[in-house]
Amino acid sequence: MTDKLEKSSAGAPPEDTPPVSKDSEFSGPPEAIKAIPVRHWGRWVSGVVVVALLALLINAFATGDIQWSTVGDKVFDSTVIAGAGRTLLISILAMVLGVVLGVVLAVMRLSKNPVTSTVAWLYIWFFRGTPVYVQLLMWFNLALIFPMLNLGPIYKDEMTDVMTPFMCALLGLGLNEAAYMAEICRAGLLAVDEGQTEASHALGMSHSKTLRRIVIPQAMRVIVPPTGNEFINMLKTSSLVYVVTYNELLRSTSVIGSSSFAVMELLFVASIWYLIMTSVFSVFQYYLERHYARGSSRSLPPTVFQKIRANLFGSSRSKA
Repeated sequence: MTDKLEKSSAGAPPEDTPPVSKDSEFSGPPEAIKAIPVRHWGRWVSGVVVVALLALLINAFATGDIQWSTVGDKVFDSTVIAGAGRTLLISILAMVLGVVLGVVLAVMRLSKNPVTSTVAWLYIWFFRGTPVYVQLLMWFNLALIFPMLNLGPIYKDEMTDVMTPFMCALLGLGLNEAAYMAEICRAGLLAVDEGQTEASHALGMSHSKTLRRIVIPQAMRVIVPPTGNEFINMLKTSSLVYVVTYNELLRSTSVIGSSSFAVMELLFVASIWYLIMTSVFSVFQYYLERHYARGSSRSLPPTVFQKIRANLFGSSRSKA
């Protein structure tokens, strides 16, 4: 008798368990939850404040005593374009000098020879520790302490004829840039795993061949982004060669502005050209970084046109 009661009690459902109906077994999936996004009032307030400040700034320049017609007329002036070309020329040449000398200094810093590593460290210490403006003045006034440049039977001339404004600008910008490029190149070389160098040496590759085929191609991923930033900075730093009377963009616009009493208008013209040059080379830098990122990531970062196309087609698909 007790066995029957135990069997019946074991097979019976608990008392607090609700009965299962046949309709509930075949009912559809649960209703989708309607998520209501949180309202971020701070974003709206900050956006309105920024737009209002921007509108006040635009209104101030629009109503100020600025001859905008002069700005439009002088943007493509032949003297201004020639000055922009000289700015581009001195920036490229100084950057090439800085990169070549920076690679040499980086290799010297990593050398096990204490003499070469110490000399490279002293060079970087001096040129990074003194302003580029002071270095330009030193090159420009070098004839005060060395009236003659005497290289024996190779070359001999007066220092004033050697240190032209172009040469002062090139040496002042290029040698200063070499100190920064040396540290950038050294960081890129140290970023490559030492095991790859050891493996290449085990395969019988020489040190120079390992550096050229193994280390440098991988170090370029680290070197290229800051190098692009340095070149863009060089385009703007080249305005300091105004002090050595090199007729670059800023000096060209300043001469026109002082003669036509339109100083601010010509400064706006110079700013427009600096923005154009830095914007163009920023695009080049982006594609160069994308090129050297092919070996480090499986999916390359999208280009500007790919982002625009994705946003356009993505919004149309979402609406559909």
